[in-house]
This record gives sequence, structure tokens and C-alpha cells, in this order.
Amino acid sequence: MWLKPEEILLKNAFKLWVTEKDNEYFILQRRRGYGEGGGGLTGLLVGTLDTVLDSTSKVAPYRILHHTPDSQVYWSIACGVTKEEIFQHWDWLQQNIMRTLSVFDSSEDITSFVQGKIRGLIAEEGKTSLVLEDDPEKFREALLRFEKWFELPPEEKLVTYYSCSYWKGKVPCQGWLYLSTNFLCFYSYLLGAEVKLVISWDEMWRLEKTSNVILTESIHVLAHGEDYYFSMLLHLNETFVIMEQLADYSIKRLFDKEAFQRVPALSDPLQITKRGLEAHAKSEQFRTFFRLPKEENLLEVHESFLWVPFSHFNTLGKICLSENYLCFASQDGSQCHIIIPMREVVNVEKPDSSSRALTVCVRGKRALRFSEVRDYQRLANTIRSRCGISASPQHSASSEVSRSKCRFTLYSSLLFSLWFAKDSSKAVSTEALMTVFHPQDVENLDPKMLKEKMKEQSWNIHFSEYGRGTSMFFTRKTRDLIVRGVPEALRGELWMLFSGAVNDMATHPGYYTELVEQSLGTSTLATDEIERDLHRSLPEHPAFQSDTGISALRRVLTAYAYRNPKIGYCQAMNILTSVLLLYAKEEEAFWLLVAVCERMLPDYFNRRIIGALVDQAVFEDLIRENLPQLVEHMTDLSFFSSVSLSWFLTLFISVLPIESAVNVVDCFFYDGIKAILQLGLAVLDYNMDALISCHDDAEAVTILNKFFDSVTNKDSPLPPTVQQASVGNNDKASHISVDISELIREAYEKYGNIRSEEVESSRKRNKLYVIQTLEDTTKQNVIRVVSQDVRFNASQLDELYNLFKRQHFLSCYWTMKSPALLHHDPSLAYLEQYQLGFQQFSVLFSLLEPWAFCTTKSTLSLWVFRLIDENQDGLVNFKEFCCALDTLYSGSFTNKLKFLFKLHLPPGYMPLWSLFTCRLYVSAFDLPEDGVIKKSPERGRGKVDLQAYLKQWQNEILKKEETIKDLPRINQTQFIQFSKTLYNIFHGDPEEELLYRAVAHVTSLLLRMEEVGRRLQEPSSPPESAKPASTTAAEESSTEEASTTPESSDTSSSHNSQDAGPDLSETEWSFSFEQVLASLLNEPAIVSFFERPVDIQAKVGQARVAQLKESRTS
Repeated sequence: MWLKPEEILLKNAFKLWVTEKDNEYFILQRRRGYGEGGGGLTGLLVGTLDTVLDSTSKVAPYRILHHTPDSQVYWSIACGVTKEEIFQHWDWLQQNIMRTLSVFDSSEDITSFVQGKIRGLIAEEGKTSLVLEDDPEKFREALLRFEKWFELPPEEKLVTYYSCSYWKGKVPCQGWLYLSTNFLCFYSYLLGAEVKLVISWDEMWRLEKTSNVILTESIHVLAHGEDYYFSMLLHLNETFVIMEQLADYSIKRLFDKEAFQRVPALSDPLQITKRGLEAHAKSEQFRTFFRLPKEENLLEVHESFLWVPFSHFNTLGKICLSENYLCFASQDGSQCHIIIPMREVVNVEKPDSSSRALTVCVRGKRALRFSEVRDYQRLANTIRSRCGISASPQHSASSEVSRSKCRFTLYSSLLFSLWFAKDSSKAVSTEALMTVFHPQDVENLDPKMLKEKMKEQSWNIHFSEYGRGTSMFFTRKTRDLIVRGVPEALRGELWMLFSGAVNDMATHPGYYTELVEQSLGTSTLATDEIERDLHRSLPEHPAFQSDTGISALRRVLTAYAYRNPKIGYCQAMNILTSVLLLYAKEEEAFWLLVAVCERMLPDYFNRRIIGALVDQAVFEDLIRENLPQLVEHMTDLSFFSSVSLSWFLTLFISVLPIESAVNVVDCFFYDGIKAILQLGLAVLDYNMDALISCHDDAEAVTILNKFFDSVTNKDSPLPPTVQQASVGNNDKASHISVDISELIREAYEKYGNIRSEEVESSRKRNKLYVIQTLEDTTKQNVIRVVSQDVRFNASQLDELYNLFKRQHFLSCYWTMKSPALLHHDPSLAYLEQYQLGFQQFSVLFSLLEPWAFCTTKSTLSLWVFRLIDENQDGLVNFKEFCCALDTLYSGSFTNKLKFLFKLHLPPGYMPLWSLFTCRLYVSAFDLPEDGVIKKSPERGRGKVDLQAYLKQWQNEILKKEETIKDLPRINQTQFIQFSKTLYNIFHGDPEEELLYRAVAHVTSLLLRMEEVGRRLQEPSSPPESAKPASTTAAEESSTEEASTTPESSDTSSSHNSQDAGPDLSETEWSFSFEQVLASLLNEPAIVSFFERPVDIQAKVGQARVAQLKESRTS
């Protein structure tokens, strides 16, 4: 590798280098401790220096220096890991530089020319390099060490590296931590003790920051059942964020495909950089805080003051700019924040240079003044360009044009909606169901209605001070009003605003009506489930006892299933959507559902409800932290996880009366999942004494159910028929009623200090554990099923499953379009979730096969693959793989021979062109036209053929075990190949010669038996002279086979078959399995070879070590 020329003074340097080659201008040196004579104390000291110090000259074992005869100064210009690499550089210098240097007169000119040439070479390399780091030179050095120490496949992308200590027991090992796309690696070398770790991100169970008495602050990693601690990091927080991002990226890409979104910055695992990860993390945090669409990315951040009119002072904070939004948050994040869509900006006034201020004018005659902005001029120009506002005096005209375009778009959308509404079956409701089924009586002046009017007045005052709509200020006062309760008339509007759904709907006019038109009438698994649950959604509410409410619910759920087939439809979505439809218009309810499912509750509504399980783990952590008395009494907190699942999935709607549940939904749309966690803690705290005195889980469940039934909303203006709609058992006599507003207020007072950032961090930390727990459950289920059909014990199956799954992932690491990655579908049965295509199978089978084959392994692997691939879909599952290995390792002599015999029958063995078809088979089955081998339809757009599944299950139950009489006869070509396979199996065995003779004897015997049998079936006997001739030929062929060397066995076998052919009848001869078995049983050497036990544990251990290297070479 060429290096940026650096000056080195050799006169005072230690004697750490040995000169290998030199000439007038260049010296090639080898580092002491490497290559020949590299042992001893010198090698230990040099190796220690190479690990601890960060310098290319002290890491690479070879280097090239430039010097001139009349100078004591040397310049390092190249280094190399191997002798071949450095010799290539040396030869290039000899051929391209040496002749040119003779034309220069002075040493300075020579050095200047060499330095310029080397820098030019580095610049050329940089054009095609994937390295996009702050210091490319140091990164090149680190990349060199990374490749040298860990020998990972060349496609593996190093993201960043840090100096740190790894604690091996109580002893710290100083070394280097390397973070790549798929692996966490650590290397240390101190005084002969080498420590090397390679941990893949998908194997991690825990990743967290910890501290204790010995380690003030460290990063803890749990993988393979072992704990790893890394400390003494100069930038620990930065390191942890990068590790968290890489682990999350790997988990989503490999395990959680339902939630994986291809982010442009992370779309290609070979292009991921530290800078890209950091930008992605900031954008994710930015979107979460301001509830923005997932397409938005944080582009610029400016520190500034914002004039807050309601407080009459400037508050310090940060301006955050994305593609379509201008946002501001005060420094503490809670005092106030504001979101301004670019579509609302009408003008950016000329900046004030004296105070470095700019004023942004928005619709509604409002203006926001930002001051003390460092780069105010550029920010003003950026906002103008993104809003389409000209800086010239004609800016008002251009903005008017843009507003006209916007009006035209909305007008077109309105016309489309009116036309669309002509079909009553698809008519989209334009009113919230609550206004239709429970219109407010203006003249009603009962106390509840008066209080409702007071709430509305409070909110109107708030709007007048803080603004209304998309550019409203969010402050502490806003939260206080939310906690007290939102008026019925404003609930839909505020839900849209707080969730960010108002922006989604504004930027997608006409989208919902188009979806409804496309989705209604389709028949999928999702639509079947929707129809089944329509009448279970708030069944006692009048709105859902009529066709109006049911039809609106059907349209929203079907449209969403069509929009997002990865989720499709999940139970609990119907309950949530029903409540949304009560207070929001139909299209608004759809966008609220989008906001909940795709942003606010990520991964909740899929087959494995991973998001809900993660938040339950977060809830358990908060219980330990905030309710220690409860933890002391109930050490197993899994009870709360099972009880609280419905709380999270339905936002308490399924357990609380509807008039109380909507207050919880108010808080959720403002504060997110934090509001649900706070309320959950408040519920447990309220029932603390009763829960502590419980004797079993059933009693605790009863206490909580009675508590929820007693929760009321004394201020609700809804009539009794509606209030009772969601309460199954309203026995409140034994329980004192609790007002929902008081309960929510208590939750905010006691647990309001929980920060959203801490919740998000806890989510990421627990997601690893939840995913790995689900994966472990899958593994245990698979092992339980497979163990019934094989003789491997549970420990061996566990090891084999880990190897199988790892092989599946090794083909996914370095490409987005890996066949194995595309085939993985968490919605499939346990056995089908991880499968191997032929290429992955071939690598793993070659590592675990009990015998060493001297022939090309891919050919035999192909035959085995075809044989065990029962449904011929080009994929092998773990059960099929284990059954084949079990036969080869633990089967009887008969079963092993039967397996080998079947390999040479279709579909295993094909004619002579099978070597050619091996490649065709790989390409045909590993990646079909659309890139995916369909094992099951997507949940939203396809119907599962249940009859086909039942028929397959019945066939498996009724399938009888195959007997040796069921096997077809093996023909001439197949028998020759069978003989070759036996020769190849015996290759390298201590009894090799004896085994070869035994096979030759069996072959000769079978040929004689076939000839005799055929002669007996002929109507007339052949001439007497033909019989001895034929017999003699068979004896000579068997003798010749026995005397051949292993290398020529294939050729001799082929010649023998050709020689024997003319002596027999024109019809091809064939053998039954009973004939082959009987003949081989007469050879003790062959029987003892196949009955010899093979240590599966040793094979698995060797495969575990070699698996990554095999994938590197394959």
C-alpha cells in the first residue's frame, strides 16, 4: 500500500528493521520478529509495540523507504502485509521510477519528484476507494491491520476503529477495537500473549453502557453466553452510538425483515461509513422528537435565539432543517418547540446583519424571528430555495404562484373525491362518527356540558396565544391542558396535530381515496381477518351497530393492509381504528393509523409483535427502578409482561371504559409511548398493597381487572349507552371509583421525569434481547421437532443448528440481494425460517461430511442436495440437513449404503452432464426471476391454501418407511459412478489398498452374477466358447481395478465398463440394492469401515473454526 511520504530519521532509531533489498534511492526492509528468524525476545517486543502504538511503520511487517546518497533523511513511501505485496511495489519502482531519476541534477529535485509521484498514486487509489473518513491516511493504516489480523472476506467493510482495553477476567488487555458492517473485532498482542475476538452483531444478546467499582465506565457486550467489557475509550459515547447503530442495522436486516426500511445511507452493506451511521442516528432522533415522516432527514442544525411572543423573551435553542420542515426546539427540549412545514412559509424577510437575525413569515399572518444565527445569510437562502421563494422584489408574485398551484392541487383532489363518492359502496365518510351518532346539544347546560365548554374556551385561549394548526408552539402549558383532558370537539384535530398525521395527509392529497378504490373487492388473508373482526370492534357502541361505522372501519383497515402488506392486518388494529374513527374523519383516521403503526409504535403490528415485547421489557426495567417494593415481593416480573400486553397493543382501550380510554389516547399522541409507560407504573403503584398481598397470579389479575372496571371519567359528556360500550363487567360496588384525569395527573407527577430519550435508548438495548429470545425459542422448537427423527443428542443438535443458521447468515452479510436473505420469512413455520440454497449447503456439508472425498466436492454435494430436497424447491431446511447427517454418522451399515445407493438414482444423480448442470442448478434455484422463492404469500396480498397444507400434513403422517425392496435397480452408468464414489470415500484411509481390492472383488462378483442370471433367462444357450471368454474378461477387469492406483481408479473403472459391454447382451445390465448389499456384506473391510464411529463433536468443533474461512474462499 502506498503511503503519504513521511520523514524518518534512521540514525537514532532502534534496530527494529532488517534490510532485504536496496539500491541508490530505495530500501526495502523487513520488521524484526516477522519472517525468517522472527522468534525470540525481539519478536515479542516488536509485536507488543505493533499492537499498542498507532503507526504504519510499526504495524506493517514490510516497508519501502526513499533516500538520496547525500542525505541522512529517509522517507517512508510504501508498506505491505506480505512479501508478495511489497515486492510488487518494489518492482513498480524499479520499472517506472529508477530510469527517470537519473535525469535530475539535485537530491531535492529527486525527492520532490518521488513524493509527488507517490501522492499522485494515492490520489488515484482514493478515487475508487470506499473509505470516506476524516483522516484517510490513518484509516488506510487501520484497514491494513484489520485485514491482516482477522482474515475476514475482502467484502467486509471496516466502519471505524478505536483504541481501548478489553477485560479478560480481571486483567485489562490494551489493544484495538474494530467495528465493521457485520462484526465487532478486537486485537491485542502484549509480550507474546495474543487476544483476538470476532463477534458478529447478529449473535449479540446485550449491548449497553455500564459502570462499577473497577470500571468507571465501559461497554458491555453479551454474546455466546459470555460477557465482554471494553473500557478506556477516549470517545465512549460516540463508540457506543456507532455500535448501537450497527447492531440495530444488522438485527433489522437479518432478523426483522418486516420492519426493515432501506435507508439510502444504509442500503448497501459495502457502503456503510461512520459518517453515514452518525447522520442516520441524528435523523432518526430528529424525526422521533418532531414526529416527522420517515422520508425526512436532518440536513442542517443552527444554534439561535427565537423570540417567544407569549413569554416576551428570546429563548436559546437549535434550528433543525430537513427537506420539507423547519423546526426549532429550546435548549432543554421541554420549554417549547415548533414545527413549520415549508409549504406554510410565505416569505423570508431580509436578514438583519447587526443582530444576525432573520424573520420567517408563515400563513395566518404570523412571523418567527430567529436571532444570533451564525450563518444567517446561508440559512435564509436555503429556506427560500426550499420554499420556492425568490429573494427579489417579485417574491410575492412567485409565492402567489406557488399558492395557486397548491389551491389547484387541493381543488383537483376535491373534484376527485366528489366523483369517487358517487359510488356509495366506496363513499368515504367526511365526518367523525361521534358527531353523527352523538351530536352535541348546544342548548344543553348540564354541569358536564358546561365543563366541556370551559375546556374548549381554555384551548381557544391557548390557540390565540400559541397559535393553532401546524405551526403552533408546543409548551409545558400544552401538556397541562392535555393532562386535564381534551374537549370532544377538538380531539380529532389535536390528535392529527400531535401525531404528525396532519403533515402526511397534506402532502398526499387523494392518496387515501385511491387506496380505497384499489383495495376494496380484493380477497386476501388480511381481508378475511378484517371481515371476521369488524363486528368485534366496540360492538356495544351505536356507531358500530350500523353499516356506516362498519363500512368506514372496513375501508380504513383494508386500505392500510393494501398500503403495507408487510403488516397487513393484526388483531388490536380494529379496536384502535374504531376509536380513531369516533373522533376523526375517515381519511384522518387512516393517517392516524399510519402514524401509530409506522412511527409511534414501530414493530407492534406484525406477526411477532416485537415492538410490544420490547416495550414490555422497557416497562420491566422501569418497574425495577421505580417500584422496588413490588420487585421484592414479585421477583419474576414476567407476570406483568403477560398482563400488560393488551395495555400496550390497544393503548388501554381494551381494559378501560371508552370514555376514560380516550383520555389516555390524548396523552399518547402528545407524549408517545412514554405516556403509556407512566400510566402503567401509576396503575401498579395505585394497587401496590393489594398486589403485594396476592398469593398467585390469578388473584393479581382479578385485582387489576376490578381496578380498571372502577375507572371513570366524571367529566365525560357522553351518554350512558356510549360510556358502557367497552366495559364487559361493570361491577363497581366492591371497588372505589377512580377518576381517569386524577390517575393521569398522578402518573405525570410521580413518573413524569422519565425522559423520551431514555425510553428510546432502553428500547434499542432491549430489542437485541427480545429478538435473540425469540430466535432461541425458534431454535428450541426446531430441535424438539428434529430430535424425534435423528439420533443426535440435544447438545449436538444445538451446535448443528448454530452452524446451519450461521451459514445462512454468511451468505447475507455482503449483499442486499442474497437468496438466503430473500428466502427468510418470519411468518413461516419454525423449520422453514432458515434454509440453505445449494452454495451455502455445499460449504457446510463439506465441513461436516464424515469421510474425506478426493474428487470434486461440489458434485457429490449437488447429489446429496438434490436427494434431501424433498419438495424440489432449491432449498434445504434444518430437518432435511440433519436427517442426512444422521444417516451418515449414526446409521447402520445398511442405511448408509442405502443412502449412497440413492445418491446415484434420480433426482440425486443425473447423466454425465451433471457437472455442467451444477452451475445451472445453483443459478436456477438460488435466485429466480423475481429474486425470491415464494414459500408463503405476503400477509396483505395473497391467500394461504389451507387445504394444501392439510393434505401435505396428512401425507407426512401416512408416509410409511421406505424398504430396500422399494428401491429401483441401478443401471450400468449409475453403478460405475457408484463404484467411483466408493473409491473416493476410501481415499486416504489407512486400509485404502484393502478397501480398493474389496470393491474390485464386489464389482467382479456382481458382473458375474448378472451375466449368469441373464444367460439363464435366454431361450437358447450360447456357444460354450463364449462363456469362459466372458468370465475371463470379468476376472481380468476386476484384477486390473484392484491393482490401479487411487489416482487412476476413475479412468480404469470407465475402461472396464467399456470392455465388458460388448461381451454382454445389447440390453444394459442393472443391479438391485439387495444384490449390492449382499455382495458388500461379504467384505469385512468395507463393513468395518462404514461401522467405524466418527466423532461428530470433533467435526462440529473444526467446522466452527473453519466456517468463516471457507466462506471467504468459496
